[in-house]
Amino acid sequence: MKLADIMSKPVVTVEMDDRLSEVRRLLDSCHFHHLLVVDAGLLVGVISDRDLLRAISPNLGTAAESAGDLATLNKRAHQIMSRDPITVSAEDTVTDAVDLLCQHAISCLPVVSAENKPLGVVSWRDLMRAFADDAAIRDTMGRL
Repeated sequence: MKLADIMSKPVVTVEMDDRLSEVRRLLDSCHFHHLLVVDAGLLVGVISDRDLLRAISPNLGTAAESAGDLATLNKRAHQIMSRDPITVSAEDTVTDAVDLLCQHAISCLPVVSAENKPLGVVSWRDLMRAFADDAAIRDTMGRL
């Protein structure tokens, strides 16, 4: 099975100089766990929800919140992103993706064009869904 068949799309991206307040808003509103960081439309990094949690103050939204806590939301995407992410193409297979995720201990793979433009994202959740769907199809076929 090709990654084009299972990747999450459309891609939600942020620019390198976007504030973490915007990154937080997108992660919260889109219910994604990863955002792709682009510069001039080309992939340069990935930000996970865990990256964001490590970068912002745990006091945000609490009675202990201070001006310093709020200032953590003014940091920029490029300050917390993982640079030079490992990528795949839409033509790569599910097996290729599983191998890369395991080999590099990462939780998502940006799917990019030959020009390095983001096309989608494949996460371990996408892979689990694909395996579950494939198993269900095989189960059904076995009962016919």
